[in-house]
Formats: sequence, structure tokens, C-alpha cells
Amino acid sequence: MSRYFTEKYASLTPYTPGEQPKDMQYVKLNTNESPFPPSPGVEKAVMEQCGRLQLYSDPESTALRTKLAEIYGVKPSQVIAVNGSDEVLNFAFMAFADEIAFPDITYGFYPVFAQLNGIPYEQIPLKADFSIDPDDYVNLNKTIVIANPNAPTGLCLSLGQIEKIVRSNPDHVVIIDEAYVDFGGESAVQLVSKYDNLLVTMTFSKSRSMAGARLGFGIGSEDLIADLNTIRYSTNPYNVNRMTEFAGCAALVENDYYMANCRVIMENREWTTGQLQALGFDVLPSMANFVFAKTERIDGGKLYVELKKRGILVRHFTKERIKDYNRITIGTMEQMQALIGAIKDILEEQTL
Repeated sequence: MSRYFTEKYASLTPYTPGEQPKDMQYVKLNTNESPFPPSPGVEKAVMEQCGRLQLYSDPESTALRTKLAEIYGVKPSQVIAVNGSDEVLNFAFMAFADEIAFPDITYGFYPVFAQLNGIPYEQIPLKADFSIDPDDYVNLNKTIVIANPNAPTGLCLSLGQIEKIVRSNPDHVVIIDEAYVDFGGESAVQLVSKYDNLLVTMTFSKSRSMAGARLGFGIGSEDLIADLNTIRYSTNPYNVNRMTEFAGCAALVENDYYMANCRVIMENREWTTGQLQALGFDVLPSMANFVFAKTERIDGGKLYVELKKRGILVRHFTKERIKDYNRITIGTMEQMQALIGAIKDILEEQTL
């Protein structure tokens, strides 16, 4: 780092995004993107807005928030639109957290946001089976953030378990990060009208095929959303560009297309899980658009390297407790067949 870099951030360990190599064409199963393109109306909406780029976007994202409110059964004033759900998570850390708690194995941005904002944080160990014990968060009296389904495990808490956590911490905000909820989880949005300390965050990146557009949203009580907008207006009031806003609106109009794609991904997830288990893998029961798997037949890091040599990218983590696992995004059936074929070849080579 340069000598000009402020000491305030000198010890910050930044988030490491999934690799995006350019040396060859890969089967990309490492960043949990959708394998399906956006719906036709999205491209049309983007093209229509290209001719109006001389104008600022609507700082309220009124059209998008109105459509989101209609779909999720809330008021527009209970919705904030953001530049990817990471932005609303960062805003929430800034707005609500003096101390914060989250699982020790979860989305890697949580400790980064805590460090960035100077917030003390507690990492609560997952159980031996990698599930979250809701009792660990009851009466915790801290801000809480939980990815549900969790990443990189794919495991999911029930709505009743989420409610137990929210109800027992009435003086602190509980943030439920639902980036993967459309792949089999149950959304906590239905609890927002009951608990004013609940904030639910979601993204268009996974289930709605818009990872490159950078669009997310949060749903909570009107007061929580007003607080988040105070932070937003103090940083970047035009945070959602006009092409992205109207692309999001078009995606919501064509929501059936995306939910059908989610069902295909869930079917492919079931097939992939069965194939991996038949090869001797332990696979966690995922409710996300990925699976988390390991086998005693090959080291997790070596499997990642061997797959990459064959043009297939998966995500490997070096944290001690999960270093034997790889997180594998669920793609098209053709992509998953290529993955399984490559794994078979690698395992056969191991026995030679």
C-alpha cells in the first residue's frame, strides 16, 4: 500500500471475488451466476433507456420499488433499491450495528463490512453438520446478519427459526440475506409486517439473471427503510442507474420466466447431487443454486485445480474447516454433465 493510505483502513482485509480468468473459455461454476440469459423484455428496456443517458436516474427508483412492492406484498415505502444487495448490506451495517454477529462460515463480505465500518463482530460457529443453531442467536442483543440459505453451505433455516431469532432480539435489527431464497427457501418478507426490527435483503444477480447489472433491494419497516435512505442519500442518491432500474422492472413483469428457470436449476441440483453421491461425495442438502461437496477420494484443492485444467471453474475455500469442500454452481444440464464427466476422469486418474 502507498504511504498515503489512511491508517484507519491499513489492516482491512478486502473481500476476494470469484476468479474471472480470461485465458480460455471455461464452464463457469464458481460465482453462482444464472446459466440463463435475461428475459426478452430486459434487453428491450435497456435499449430504450440508452437514449436517455444524458438524464440522471430517478433517485427514488419509483417504478422499480412500486413493482417490487406489488410482487412482495408490501408498500413501496418499505422497499429500498440498491446497487447490488452488497450495498444494502453495507448500509445496514452502517445504520444499525454497534456490535454485530454472524456465522463463522458464511458470506465472506460480512467481516469485511464490519472491519470497514469499525464494528466489533462475533463469529458464531456452525454446528458439526454446518447448520446454524438458531438458539445461538436467541436473546443475543446484538445486530445479527444471517444468509438464508447460507453460503457456501446452501443450508436453510425454517421461517419459524428465523422468527424465533427476530422475536428474541426486539432492540436490535436482524438482517436476513436472501440472495438464494428463490431456489427452495422460504422468504422472511412475510414477517416484516409483524416485526419492525427485521430487514430482508435480496438480489437480481442469482435467480433473475442480472449479476452484471448490479441490482438488489431491501424490504423492512418504513422506519428501517427511511434510515437506510439517510445513508444512501449521504453517499450516492443515484445509486441505481436508469438502464438497470428499467431492466429490473422488465424482469419483474416477466417473473414467471425466472421462476421457471429456478425450477430447472433445482432439478439440475438434484441430479448433480445424486451423481456426486454416486461417486462417493458427501454433499450438503442445498437450497441454493449451488452444492457444497467433498470426497475422501481426492483433496478439495487438488480437485479444484484439476477441474480448472479441464476448463471447469468451481470455488474452493482455504479456511481450515471447509478446505476439503468445493462449492459448485448449478448450471445447465449440459454444464453439469461436463462437470460429472470431468470428475469421473480425475478420479480414475487418481487410481492409476
